[in-house]
Amino acid sequence: MPSTAFFDVDDQDQSRVRAVFPDAQFLPASLRGDAIVDVCKDAEVISTFITTPFPREVIEKLPKLKLICTRSVGFDHIDLKACAERGIVVCHVPDYGAHVIAEHAFALLLGTMRHIWKGHQRVAAGKFEYQGLRGMALQDKTLGIIGTGKIGKKVAKIAYGFDMKILARDVYVAQELIDKFGVQYVELPELLAKSDIISLHAPAMAQTKHMINAETIAQMKDGVILVNTARGSLINTPDLLAALDSGKIAYALLDVLENEADMESDRRLVDHPHVVVTPHIAFYADDSIRTMYDDCIESIAQWQRGEKPAHEVKAV
Repeated sequence: MPSTAFFDVDDQDQSRVRAVFPDAQFLPASLRGDAIVDVCKDAEVISTFITTPFPREVIEKLPKLKLICTRSVGFDHIDLKACAERGIVVCHVPDYGAHVIAEHAFALLLGTMRHIWKGHQRVAAGKFEYQGLRGMALQDKTLGIIGTGKIGKKVAKIAYGFDMKILARDVYVAQELIDKFGVQYVELPELLAKSDIISLHAPAMAQTKHMINAETIAQMKDGVILVNTARGSLINTPDLLAALDSGKIAYALLDVLENEADMESDRRLVDHPHVVVTPHIAFYADDSIRTMYDDCIESIAQWQRGEKPAHEVKAV
């Protein structure tokens, strides 16, 4: 069996991998550059996650590498062009559970809007009092969804269950959302102007970088709530801070940051009283982790059988 290395595997998931790859190496997500090369010089197969980048300078120093399988939807942490030049196959997991990320977006919303944590802290301190904890109901509020791919569709479905009005913006119109949930597709300025809550589900790409900035924030309602469980690069952090300080944005509920690798650079954002941040855990649930490993292991098995993996990705 080819030498196989798995990056960023939780202790509780190692037995799942060992059952298929008894000799697999388990390596920490924190390795970078030549440290990866040192421990993977004999690896033919590498399973990684978004936490460990594989740039050209690493790929070119791994002479035996033939397959990289990332247990993520995104693959921008892997230099696909460098892999193609070397004939290295790259696979991903196209959908490990859109519903778990959509659920997390609403967990952030409900936990904050109904003051769940503040209420718990108050009771724990011996004060069983409700004054000052008036929440915000979701029913009849307008939710603006930017990006209606797999995750955005699940968000729309949940919002429909809360009797919310739903606006959406995407380059592709999902007719089933219109038919099932009454979603209205509108241009971005209209979505920004009419939404009480805006939830981001767009991919990270040149066209979406800093799509939430001073100009687009100015088009929003006063007191809007912004939710981001997509990518930190969608938001210009200084512009978000300015809007939070002024009250233009009432709350920012974030599972991602623009500078996750250097969180101290976002310290003022994290510490802001109207910001709730979770450490990129929207994906991290039982259903999604099981799918990640199952799909990754199947891609490796297909490659070992000489088949083209169903979830192969290539440079464009």
